[in-house]
Amino acid sequence: MRLLGAAILLCLVDVLHAFAIEEKGDVFKRMACPGFVMFDNAAYLADMTFELPCNCKPEEVSSVIWYFQKSMGSHETTVLTDFAGTVFVDSGHIHAGSNILKRFSIRMFSLIVFRAQVTDSGHYLCGTKKGDFFYGYDVDVQPTKHITVAFLDRGQHVQDDYTEKLFSLFTTFWDWTRCDRCGVRGEQRRIGLCYVRSIQLHPRYRAAVPNVTSCGSRAVPAHFQRLHRLRRPEVAIRSCLTPCLKEEVPKEGVQAISNVISKLGEKPWLPRVPTQFHKQPVGVGLIIACPGARPEHAVAWDKDSVRLYRSHYLVGVNKSMRVFIDHGNHLHIQQVQVSDRGTYFCWREGEMVAGFRLSVIYQHQRRQILNDPETIYAVKAIGMSYIVISIIFVIIHMYRCCRQVLRCPART
Repeated sequence: MRLLGAAILLCLVDVLHAFAIEEKGDVFKRMACPGFVMFDNAAYLADMTFELPCNCKPEEVSSVIWYFQKSMGSHETTVLTDFAGTVFVDSGHIHAGSNILKRFSIRMFSLIVFRAQVTDSGHYLCGTKKGDFFYGYDVDVQPTKHITVAFLDRGQHVQDDYTEKLFSLFTTFWDWTRCDRCGVRGEQRRIGLCYVRSIQLHPRYRAAVPNVTSCGSRAVPAHFQRLHRLRRPEVAIRSCLTPCLKEEVPKEGVQAISNVISKLGEKPWLPRVPTQFHKQPVGVGLIIACPGARPEHAVAWDKDSVRLYRSHYLVGVNKSMRVFIDHGNHLHIQQVQVSDRGTYFCWREGEMVAGFRLSVIYQHQRRQILNDPETIYAVKAIGMSYIVISIIFVIIHMYRCCRQVLRCPART
């Protein structure tokens, strides 16, 4: 019976895989490749992850090769794949400083670039190992350094449009993120990227709106290259309040067992989320990332019961900040001090998902100071366990003695 079930499952996987390939093939049949390569404009903020699909190719081509060029006609072309088009990367090992060849993956003819950097801006083309190109992208990765921030609760406003004779600059905003906390006051972000409108843009580049492209696009003429100095990306932040979703209540018997198990390891001063423990020497910098979070996600940070709102802790709010949150949602602690110890919690998309227990030690510290909540809790738990076991041991022996006394026959 198990073999039959496994066979059915394998058949189902094969059918789904074939269906996916067929669907992809239908896309290529519907979309013919242009006579010469056009470049679709796409703009992102630094540290974001993006996907570029190869929207057209001849039917006889079974795999594609992705190439990268810094600019049109450049003699320096980087091959972003092996020549089988089958590169896969574990995104969990990707870092912001990694080379682009270590930050991409190819899946079903699409190129995925992890944690894009400003230096990744340029042309991306899919084609064959012979050098035939089918489809191209003009990618503009805009920097987060010196990004413009507007706190709407303080009455601040986003940037006004900038207009000159030959071009105009404006910001195109993404949708508001979800509220980054639930049940308490949270915050929402809205990311805005710089765009330019001009009739002098290069005609080989395509955009959703005619005569409009992102400010860092290669479609912008060379004499407009100072645009990045005139306008930066921006982010708007406002307060929000949303209720928490109710957790699904298990059945009565399962709930009783789970309550007993959870209360055995429950720590009343900590929320019930997975917690990582870390020791950091005094004076050393620390950067904490929220598990599974990306720059476009709604992410919030708390220290114990203190809310680290962006209105006070966003990078750039105060020039002398030692603890701050960057635009990639990472929490920075510069020159760690003893007062920084505690538990830091991160929220992702309105739900608390992880804790980070920080212990601060001196470089030459040799003995453990028993004054933190974890140590006190461990000592209490061991003591209570010893007392409970001792009581059970005494009760068992008293019960056995009583049984032996009752079984002994009365002497005449």
